[in-house]
Amino acid sequence: MMIVGLSVATAAGSSNKWPIRAPHADKVPASFDCEMRKAAYDYGRKLLPRLGSFESLYYALGLNGPGCTAPMRGADATSPFQPEPAPSGSIFVSPAGDDEGAGTEATPLRSIQLACDRAAASAVRTVVLRGGTHFLSSTITLNASHSNLRVMAHPGEVPVVSGGVELKVAWRPHDVGRRNAANETTNIWVADVSGVDDIPGLQIDGVRATRARYPNLPGGIEVSPGYGGMVSEKDADWTPPDFNKFGPVHFYTDNASSHDRPNGGWFEHYMIGVGGLCSVYDPPVSYWCSRHPSGGGAFAFRTPSGVTPKPGALPHAPYKDPSGARSLARRHLQGPSRSASELARALFFVWRPARWANWMFEVGAYNASSGNFTFGKGGNQGARGENRGGDFFVENIYEELDAPGEFFFDTKAKRLYLFYNGTGPPPAAASVVAPSLRTLVNISASRWAPARGISHSGVTFRAARYTYMDPHGVPSAGDWALDRVGAVFLQGTEGVRFDACSFERVDGNAVMVSGYNRHAAITNSDFAFVGGNAASDPGRPGERIENYPHAGVDGTDGNHPRYTTVSGCSAREVGLYEKQSSFFVQAKTAQSTARGDVSGNVFFNGPRAGINANDGFGGGDEISHNLVFSTCRESGDHGPFNSWDRQPFLTTEDVDNDDGSAYYKTHHNFLVYGGQGMKNDFGGHDNHHYSNVYAYVGRGLGVCSQRPGHEDRFYDNKLVLTGNDVGGFACDGAAKTVVHDNEYFTASGSIAECKMSLPDWQKRGEDKGSTVAKLPADKEIIGWARKLLGF
Repeated sequence: MMIVGLSVATAAGSSNKWPIRAPHADKVPASFDCEMRKAAYDYGRKLLPRLGSFESLYYALGLNGPGCTAPMRGADATSPFQPEPAPSGSIFVSPAGDDEGAGTEATPLRSIQLACDRAAASAVRTVVLRGGTHFLSSTITLNASHSNLRVMAHPGEVPVVSGGVELKVAWRPHDVGRRNAANETTNIWVADVSGVDDIPGLQIDGVRATRARYPNLPGGIEVSPGYGGMVSEKDADWTPPDFNKFGPVHFYTDNASSHDRPNGGWFEHYMIGVGGLCSVYDPPVSYWCSRHPSGGGAFAFRTPSGVTPKPGALPHAPYKDPSGARSLARRHLQGPSRSASELARALFFVWRPARWANWMFEVGAYNASSGNFTFGKGGNQGARGENRGGDFFVENIYEELDAPGEFFFDTKAKRLYLFYNGTGPPPAAASVVAPSLRTLVNISASRWAPARGISHSGVTFRAARYTYMDPHGVPSAGDWALDRVGAVFLQGTEGVRFDACSFERVDGNAVMVSGYNRHAAITNSDFAFVGGNAASDPGRPGERIENYPHAGVDGTDGNHPRYTTVSGCSAREVGLYEKQSSFFVQAKTAQSTARGDVSGNVFFNGPRAGINANDGFGGGDEISHNLVFSTCRESGDHGPFNSWDRQPFLTTEDVDNDDGSAYYKTHHNFLVYGGQGMKNDFGGHDNHHYSNVYAYVGRGLGVCSQRPGHEDRFYDNKLVLTGNDVGGFACDGAAKTVVHDNEYFTASGSIAECKMSLPDWQKRGEDKGSTVAKLPADKEIIGWARKLLGF
């Protein structure tokens, strides 16, 4: 696997301005950085040859810049869907069909749901979707009676299943040709859209517009602004948490000795808190509301209850109408606080300090005189809390409609305002779509009577609405909270497959594999411009049964995914709205390996860790042969992969995943940049790094102390270091870290280990077989990578 820590980038001094976000960036040769990016391009094309020249990868790696140039190579992309003729008796569906028809190719149906129901009652059990956009009026719902149903694209055609509503608009000028305070020439148009209750998002000819916000997105484009596009946390005074808002928290610790995992005080018991400030979750439960949560930066969950931006922080304030109902603005309200019903549609997007997650809050009340906003619903989008907020922006406020690409919907007057990102009016023929449905396809049954063998192939899914204000739950003791919803939702399934599908511009999670699922497979598919996670894999054992919370520790009920496969996929630009998002995240999940795995994928451009394991639970997972880079583009810590394990569970998989990240074997990877190659802290143990190549990392490893017999191991690695120290680990005692047979390379040709030179350390019988030499040539390092990964 090729893993590039932090941002892939050119070192300081290069003419390419794509920066490495690492403290040692100035020690990375620009020549190596360029050669590494070229190698990443070759590896990505090898992993996904169906994408041909892989244009998005080429530009993401910055191979067209003046400091690093390489030709774009390869043929045109080919569809991974190689259709066979539809079997006789298939049910056909067309956007121009008629539900009074017979469902033949000549007289197709219009409703996909109707077609699925008819096919499920037939011997053929095949639905063929014709090309074009299929706008859904309701979620396609499949269950056990639809088992072995196949939904496929018509050969040579691209069907798009949309959760949006196509709006009929007649634009007229509203504010055109004026130079505004943002130094933009206004080009705002308005259309009446009676009969529409909400426009939570907007797509013009398939491209997102942005709800009116401040600060504006640079250039009005729908991708991440990185660390830009925010009001600094220092430009606001934060109202402290209201610890009495929901009443007391009830603590629960499982003290059954047979359930303990002794580890010197780290994460030995299953423990949770119920209620209190964790009442914002569904269910109202979290490890972070337990009596004594531990780990990095550990304290009980809380969020600020409001904010007062400092003068000038929101230059268009005081707002006449931060509600999303423009007609209220005519009241020119000042002074007294206003009701929540008038204000609830304005949103604050607030980073948790240190950028571990972002919270979204509705406005509960607003005092225009003091500038104070009291938060209403929200703050449940991450598991870790703080007394104050971090950097933030505001959204869905009419006064902030001041930049190209922004829109605002007046819910009272039923008017849609658009600052058209072009000259003149929006084209009359342009498609205007408002995402409406949260879920496009829901396949749900039970573990006792599961939905089996349902497949989709060659289908594009688009325009699911955002879900970041929906209920979230804390699946386990990692840092995540999840909204258990997706454009595709699976629960109670076996052998369900999505192959050669595309998930484009869905505003929430793309695929949610929830609770009992076996052998779910997402293969040869592409994810792009996703509001949340590309694929989520959370179990839900012990959450809602009668003897909860005592059952929370029990994972033997099988109510979790096993053998999930994500293979041959590309994913880019994820977490556009909910920043605690990944390309793949699992929680209370087991055995995504053996008969299922995460392999052969290319993942890039995300706000947090590329792949995230929220706990250890059942174990037995395998992640291999992936290219992962440009992760954590907007956040602090982590990298291409992150894991936690703060709770013990009872399982039947014969794998004991102890403490903070244990029993991981990391091997045969090319890992580039990052502060250290191997990181393990707060009670982690039994982690092995071997047969890896680390290129320009700060130091080799930084790990915590362990118990005898459970030491970490670091061996048979090649390390090209920007520093001159092997790292921090247990140098003595009964549980010394096992380090041997590594090849170290530094600028000086020497290295320190355990506060002495490598030769002196080896005289004590330590780090046997390891060597140190001066930095190798770029070509040699890339050669190691090519040999290791086979490309």
